[in-house]
Order: sequence, then structure tokens, then C-alpha cells
Amino acid sequence: MKRIHQGINQFEGGMIMKKGLPFAAGLVVTLFFLSYTLTFAEGLKQVQLPAPQLDGGQPLMQVLKHRKSSREFSSEKLTVQALSNLLWAAFGVNRPDSGKRTAPSAMNSQEMDIYVATADGLFLFDAKPHRLKQVLAEDIRAMTGLQPFVKEVPVNLIYVADFSRMSSGANEQKEFYSAADTGFIAQNVYLYCASEGLATVIRGLVEKPALAKAMKLRADQKITLVQSVGYPKK
Repeated sequence: MKRIHQGINQFEGGMIMKKGLPFAAGLVVTLFFLSYTLTFAEGLKQVQLPAPQLDGGQPLMQVLKHRKSSREFSSEKLTVQALSNLLWAAFGVNRPDSGKRTAPSAMNSQEMDIYVATADGLFLFDAKPHRLKQVLAEDIRAMTGLQPFVKEVPVNLIYVADFSRMSSGANEQKEFYSAADTGFIAQNVYLYCASEGLATVIRGLVEKPALAKAMKLRADQKITLVQSVGYPKK
């Protein structure tokens, strides 16, 4: 399976090099990568993730036994399939008829968004079509925390609560419920990583105002926590 950065970069390279290839071969290359990457306004991209693999994984009790935090990561990129599985486990749609998700939310408000910071830019996970929408083209991983490893880890998941989706109530109440909902999602990520042999850690040492500005968030969008994910350092 091609890695996400390879898919994006090779798609662009394939478009540039097509003139030097036989027409049929160039067309195959273009169509292959187009199935994964779509381009929209301002040169930003959408990445259609492959369907999550739901028939694998370790038994739950073994996963709980191996669940842990790790702050040592390999720089190896996650494959597109691994990223797809990870995001579905975190907060994907597991009941398509109702649109309900793999993690609960207060009054089913589904106020939590997952932003994915990678070397290829910042993406927003759109759960219903199981797609990534690029928000920024630049690499902002270094802004996702104060620890040195955050700028090198392949994936930093930024959890953002959208208060506009929550029913009327004081911000204190919205902060309470969104914090709990973040915890549910983060634990899903921990369990998936334990099952698949990935390293992960949830983090709170973040300069949230600066990161929110870089992400171009609205005033009613609040960063809660950040979670790093990657292959363990060998």
C-alpha cells in the first residue's frame, strides 16, 4: 500500500511526467492516483481514504494488556490504509443508517473534529465520506506541542471541539462534555495502536492560541488535546 505522502507526491509527479510516457501508461498512472487524491480550491487536496479493515486486530483483553503511552517514534510514514483504520477507530461512522460514531458524544452532538497534522500539511477528517480535506499545505507539526519529538512524528491528531454544534449552555458545560468526548476518542486511538503495534501518546503541552491561529480556527472552535501516532522507534 502506498504511503499517504507518496500518493500525493507521485500523483503530482505523474501529471508533470505524463508527456514523456506513452499515452496509455500516463493515463493509468493519472487515474490510479486520482482515485486517492482530488484537488480543489487554492491547490488544497482531498484524500479519499480506503475503506477501513474491520476483520483484523487482537482480542480486546490482549489490547488492554498492551495499551501504553510512548514518546519514542520512528520517522516512517503511516500507510494510507493504516491511517484510514486509525481514523475510523478514533471517531468513524460505525452505523451508517444513523451516522453514529465509534465514540460517544454528549447528546450525540458529535462536536469533536480530528485534524491530522503530517509532513504533507494539515487535514480535517470528514467521517461520513471517510475522507481527508486538506486545510493547510504547510507542515505545522512543530506547533502541535512543546516536546521535541512532535515535529518528527508522522501523525499528530489535533482534537478540536466545535461549540456551535452543542446545545445551548454555558461554555463551562461545553468544555466539560467536550473534554470527556476527547477522552473517549483518544482511548479508541490507544486501543487501535495497541492492537496494531503502533506508538502513541496523548499530550496537553500545547500553545493552543498560536496553534488555533495557524489552523485558522473560529472563536467557537477549541483545541482540547493532541495525540501523536507513529511506528515505534527501533
